[in-house]
Amino acid sequence: LQAACKMLLIKRFDADVFARLIEEQRITTCFAVPTMLFNLLESLDKTPRDMSSLEVITTGGAPVPPDLVRRVRDDLGCQLLSAFGQTEHSPMICLNPVKATVEQIVETAGQPLPQTEVSIRSTGDNRMLPIGEVGEICARSYAVMIGYNNNPEATTASIDDDDWLHTGDLGTMDAQGFVRVTGRVKDMIIRGGENHFPAEIEAVLVTHPEVSQVAVVGLPDEKWGEIIAAFMLSDTSPDVADLRAYCRLHLSAQKTPSVWVHVPDFPLTGSGKVQKFTIREQYLTGNYGEALA
Repeated sequence: LQAACKMLLIKRFDADVFARLIEEQRITTCFAVPTMLFNLLESLDKTPRDMSSLEVITTGGAPVPPDLVRRVRDDLGCQLLSAFGQTEHSPMICLNPVKATVEQIVETAGQPLPQTEVSIRSTGDNRMLPIGEVGEICARSYAVMIGYNNNPEATTASIDDDDWLHTGDLGTMDAQGFVRVTGRVKDMIIRGGENHFPAEIEAVLVTHPEVSQVAVVGLPDEKWGEIIAAFMLSDTSPDVADLRAYCRLHLSAQKTPSVWVHVPDFPLTGSGKVQKFTIREQYLTGNYGEALA
């Protein structure tokens, strides 16, 4: 709207409809979570269409596999940039620059937008944390919402006295201002008293050549309280020993999943985000996926 451009809204995502609209309406830019982009690429494999109008696609809401970045660039001929935001910030907070490397797009959500302050703050006492330390991602700018409709308690819980919006997402910031999202505060897995962040583990596993997409969740365990489980989409049946070894190259032993599950698909929200609580519930009832030994 700020650029006085035409906007097309899709009531519910359908990859075939999405592809047709890009071709017919000569779409130049759009937002799509990684799952949507995989579905779009599959649709185009079956029914090729003209995607030459696309200039840049913004993505986020889930780990971005390196292969997805390359496929979008090669098959769609446009840039793929990862971002971070939420509705309460209208919605974008961080974005990778066009000249970002594949590593920056895969590993980070970019840098704060102009006139947007971002700080990483302690979830305990709200103090600003040093570079590289994990805390809650908070934002302050003209784009922060006025408040939740008729819910002052929720507004007070989300926006503090210094006007910082508390996103509920955990992450770090490096010296160049690139933000890495490590997980949701509510999604944090507490194993044996230690905090583990699903997004950090997902960011490693999604770079494994046999893993297309992955969702990491905590499962209840009598000894540890929670254990780490990885649910994967893959065209093969990955070897668990290989997956563990790959994790150990990048993560400590405590962060390496102890449960590995090969699944046919992920339960998604209407906006294409993975419903982790549904994954947990379906697996615990024995109705989801194939456990890998």
